[in-house]
Amino acid sequence: MTFWKLFARNRGAVVGLGILVLIAVMAATASLFFPADPFSLAGKPMSPPGENGFLLGSDSLGRDVAAGIAHGAKTSLLIGLLATLVAVGIGIVMGALAGYYGGPIDNLLMRVTEMFQTIPSFIFAILLVAIMKPSIESIVIAIAVVSWPAVARLVRGEFLSLRNREFVQACHTLGMSDVRIMLGEILPNCLSPVIVIGSLMVATAILIESGLAFLGLGDPNIMSWGFQIGAGRTLLRSAWWVCTFPGIAILLTVLAINLVGEGINDALNPRLRERT
Repeated sequence: MTFWKLFARNRGAVVGLGILVLIAVMAATASLFFPADPFSLAGKPMSPPGENGFLLGSDSLGRDVAAGIAHGAKTSLLIGLLATLVAVGIGIVMGALAGYYGGPIDNLLMRVTEMFQTIPSFIFAILLVAIMKPSIESIVIAIAVVSWPAVARLVRGEFLSLRNREFVQACHTLGMSDVRIMLGEILPNCLSPVIVIGSLMVATAILIESGLAFLGLGDPNIMSWGFQIGAGRTLLRSAWWVCTFPGIAILLTVLAINLVGEGINDALNPRLRERT
């Protein structure tokens, strides 16, 4: 059966994909439906949902919550995808070198990986963003730095199991270079688990970005869901909607990504393919 048929057998994954599509559409059309700056003081402060022209209400400064959620979707998805791509790239390089060459190179790279894994990831991300100027670039770098070790260990294990296979030995016999063997022969055979872990890392990246923005370490010029929750945390009793709706957006996005990740895992699992 094809990938999509196997993916569609997981109903939760299909639902998650539908939610992700809706969120992506909302992010893409944010400027169309909410052309004004999401930081602009659009009207009466702390207006409940549905009043004074605010679909989801307004915060303590009169900013439109719905506009913030729509524009914040772009921020969360962009940072999540960019940080994951950077982390996966670093992890593949480190894991491939360690697993392919082994010996002293493996020991050195794995000790470096373990050093990064011993540091609490969120605290490390806070430290990195605090050292650098808070911006999208610094947040992406911080999230990538704390996320790549998991990918490196996964890729290392896959390379260790594949480097002595017959097709790799045949490549050595043909005189192929190490880089060509790693990139052209071994890496394509271990992409399935990398894709799965990468899809799940997007959700983690979004949570880390939201946490950083909640603490005031996000880009001050860009609207995000974490910023909205942080701005409304003192208004929980008097204006519950300021925190609730951005929180629901984060919940739905992370849940959808995890459901899609499970569906991808099912579709790429060779054991399930054999059963079908």
